[in-house]
Amino acid sequence: IKELTDYRVIVELPVLWGQMDAFKHVNNTVYFRYFESARIAYGDKIDMYKFLKEDGIGPILAATSCTFIKPLRYPDTVHVGCRTTRITEAEMDQEYAVYSRRLKKLAATGAANIVAYDYNALKKSKFPHPVIESILNLEKDLQLS
Repeated sequence: IKELTDYRVIVELPVLWGQMDAFKHVNNTVYFRYFESARIAYGDKIDMYKFLKEDGIGPILAATSCTFIKPLRYPDTVHVGCRTTRITEAEMDQEYAVYSRRLKKLAATGAANIVAYDYNALKKSKFPHPVIESILNLEKDLQLS
């Protein structure tokens, strides 16, 4: 899928009948679930959750947004891309893209700001160095800001 070639993680998800609303298209809240699924897969790929279990330090969503391009309907399958566009020791920005197999085009794009959080101390933290290294290895054009 040409529109997703710059995304390092892509998940495939079914569009479910129950995701549609009274207006006969996928409800806008579902797109954030699509982003979440791609974000979790990204975290798995970089071993983010290993450190959450070991040290209590992990990601917390600070902000997110979605731009709706085309309405999705059942039946369909979406491919959701996730990439990191900025990383510091304490936060990262990600972008998402939702591609509809039925429509053969992008249905939505999104963005998120994710902060390192110490779930034991209940405060902002810094990402473990191996997580930052994994992101930089995955995102070849990215540098630590």
